[in-house]
Amino acid sequence: MLDLPAAQHYMKQNGIDAWLMYDFRGNNPVMWQALGRPQATSRRNYLFIPSEGDPVLMVHTIDRLLFDDAPFFRQEYLKWREMQDMLEDLLRSSLRVAMEYSQDCALPMHAFVDAGTVELIRSFGKEIVSSADLFQVAASRWSDESIRLHEKACIEVLDVKNRAFDYIREHLGREDLNEYEVQQFIRSEFERRGLITDHGPIVGVNAHSGDPHFEPTGEDHDPIGPGDWILIDLWAKYPDPEAVYCDVTFTGYAGDSVPSKNQEVFDIVTGARDAAIDYLITRYRQGVTVRGFEVDDVTRRHITGAGYGDYFRHRTGHSMGVSPSPHALGANIDNLETHDTRELIAGVGFSIEPGVYLPEFGIRAEVDVFMHPDKGPLVTTEIQRDVILVG
Repeated sequence: MLDLPAAQHYMKQNGIDAWLMYDFRGNNPVMWQALGRPQATSRRNYLFIPSEGDPVLMVHTIDRLLFDDAPFFRQEYLKWREMQDMLEDLLRSSLRVAMEYSQDCALPMHAFVDAGTVELIRSFGKEIVSSADLFQVAASRWSDESIRLHEKACIEVLDVKNRAFDYIREHLGREDLNEYEVQQFIRSEFERRGLITDHGPIVGVNAHSGDPHFEPTGEDHDPIGPGDWILIDLWAKYPDPEAVYCDVTFTGYAGDSVPSKNQEVFDIVTGARDAAIDYLITRYRQGVTVRGFEVDDVTRRHITGAGYGDYFRHRTGHSMGVSPSPHALGANIDNLETHDTRELIAGVGFSIEPGVYLPEFGIRAEVDVFMHPDKGPLVTTEIQRDVILVG
């Protein structure tokens, strides 16, 4: 939900006169996170938040009932000319307007306003700036209940991880043991514990573990047998409006001792993960605010320096928060896919998950981190130190 005082304080501090959220047919998740839940709208609707004063919802009369429980004053329009006149009137005293817009689409995960709407607002003589940093302080920070539910989910998810590797260990001698069977075992454990997930999990063996987003299906899966390398990436949360996912990745080997090549890469990847965590802690103690791209640089330098930079093919981490997906709308740990300059402010969470993906096997070391307002960066999940042996 929207922290209105924090939003308005940020706007005053940064010379922003208003925040205008625009939605058409549910296309703006920022607006719906601010309002607390998504709705199946069919017309154009707006949420206007001035730097001082009360917010206003401007909705089409067809969609009005969808906003009955919204805690803001509501204006309704019917005709498109009415819509434009109302918008211009709302924005009359606002010169700099924040919207879900990103110059040059530098942050596509925060670019939900179409070019035509941008042109319309500019035609009123307004300067449009990105709401990406504003959203961070207004709607990305975890509530106490979100923290509690995340920590509770992590206890269960990590136990499911242990049981999944135990399941492989107990059934390793079976010729028909396979990735999909283990994936379905994990999903059944989630259901038994009252957890939900949007898709997955990932269970990848050997070459499949070298594909960052491989997911087994009933038709596409490989067997699991002695001597195989196994990656399991699993994520789940409680079905609560304030719940935050727990999202972790662990790797194991179906044998008594890890092959030297796998151990070498494992040590490099976990070293990159640890370097990122150490960097966050050090900067916090120095009183320095960190931005998402800076942490990505730390892990990427570590892996590149070890000779595997070309095999680290994704960002270091993603935002975590109140979202139907493990990937929330706040700052990502990224200087590869995007140059994410957003600050990792107190109260937000994210994953740290560097990886190296070779043709024969892949390794990812994933933990979740919460920027505690009083204690600084805290890892909320187990940190894998050794390859799990299931032989």
